[in-house]
Amino acid sequence: MKRKATHLMALLAIGSMLLSACGGNTPNNGTSANGGTNETQNSASTGAPSETPAGDMKLRILSANVGGKTPEENAKFEQEIKRLTGIDVTIERPASDYDQKVLTALGSGEKYDLIEGSDLGKLNSFVEQGALTNLTDFVQGSSQLSDPSVVPSAEWDQLKGQDGNIYAVFSKFQGGTMPIVRKDWLDKLNLQEPKTLDDYYNVLKAFKEQDPDGNGKADTYGLSTSGLYDIQGFMSAAGLKYRYVLKDGKRTIPYASDAAIPMYEWFAKLTKEGIMDPNFVTNDTGKMRNLFLTDRVGMVTYWDAWVGMFNSTRKEADPNTTFEAKALASATGPDGSLLMRRGDPDYWMMPVNAEHPDAAKKFLEFWHTEAGITLGSLGIEGDDYTKDGDQYTLTATGKEHNMDHGVPFWYNETVKPPFGKLPGVQEAQDLVKQYATLELSLPEWADAEKIVQNYALKAMSGEMTAADAVSKMQKELKAANLIDE
Repeated sequence: MKRKATHLMALLAIGSMLLSACGGNTPNNGTSANGGTNETQNSASTGAPSETPAGDMKLRILSANVGGKTPEENAKFEQEIKRLTGIDVTIERPASDYDQKVLTALGSGEKYDLIEGSDLGKLNSFVEQGALTNLTDFVQGSSQLSDPSVVPSAEWDQLKGQDGNIYAVFSKFQGGTMPIVRKDWLDKLNLQEPKTLDDYYNVLKAFKEQDPDGNGKADTYGLSTSGLYDIQGFMSAAGLKYRYVLKDGKRTIPYASDAAIPMYEWFAKLTKEGIMDPNFVTNDTGKMRNLFLTDRVGMVTYWDAWVGMFNSTRKEADPNTTFEAKALASATGPDGSLLMRRGDPDYWMMPVNAEHPDAAKKFLEFWHTEAGITLGSLGIEGDDYTKDGDQYTLTATGKEHNMDHGVPFWYNETVKPPFGKLPGVQEAQDLVKQYATLELSLPEWADAEKIVQNYALKAMSGEMTAADAVSKMQKELKAANLIDE
């Protein structure tokens, strides 16, 4: 038992290092599988995105996620792009303060051909500043990017400015967040999957009181979160959506409305009764995940991809484990509807001062082909994986890199994951596709969020009453001109 626990903690440490907390990362610990890629006539599923000759094309990229895991591997990644496309590319991956680097680069006029982003609020701000190239004609004229089997047509609305033009191209498919439950604990306690807020309370209370891990000790909690990271699955019961919602053109924040008071009182009840992990206010996502993986808590709120990561990690530590993580839909409201959160998309921006726009466009098409997706997911052939016919095998390095070099998931439906998806991921993503919607990103949200989180956490932890917390939220938001009267 001690050896298994040590193995599990080692895997947790590796997972924390390799996987970013923003989700969308799906590792796979398999070593070989039949590559499920389909041979088609569509050029979108091949490695040749266009007929544009590469010539002496050059490309300078600023990226947070795409590329090698180390400087040495990043150099190999650049060489692999050149081998596949003919483009002489340089990928710069700042070790820290990536968002500040992007702001500095665009503000100072430093010349990059492509910049990776993941915040629609910032994208809209850059569009308003005139810092980005209008890519509408390029996208609509590209046989790859205009193909709805490569990128569904409706998805492009996410990357449009207020003028209706497209100002970025997706770098990967981004998922969503939801409550994730210990399905094996539900089964052990003969509980049904919760649907309503009352159902959720009863399940969480049982996880606290009925010894679901079977160790004879009162050492489990029902729920843990990472601060206010994602409680959308529960706020859904009151029809409250995170961030801004425009009503008649006015900025409102549902989490700061009077309708949120009963929800904060519900969380305070969980805290008072010991059902809620008492450290939820100060937890980082790593601590929250570890509680879930080490049998301390029965439910967390996190990204779809982590359903598979949880299952895979425990299976690696103990092949005979009964552990099973499962995604749940949000709590339904009185009318039966529910709200789920979808993450802002990851995308490529082309600054207006890009020196190599043709090379950038060629790369953007390549990135959505089978060759580009394979590079962005599996990595470099010979280093991360080997291939024999349709059979792929991960190397030791490839296993460490978890098949994520910036593209753990993608849009192109003609390119199938060679190892499939980890247990539970597909069901989680199906929930996202069915129910989840984007949140409204306004530039001022960064300031508003600090106020909302401060008082929401105080209310949820019982430090102050929910009514007082919401009242103070509203007062400070109005005083800072962050909501409209």
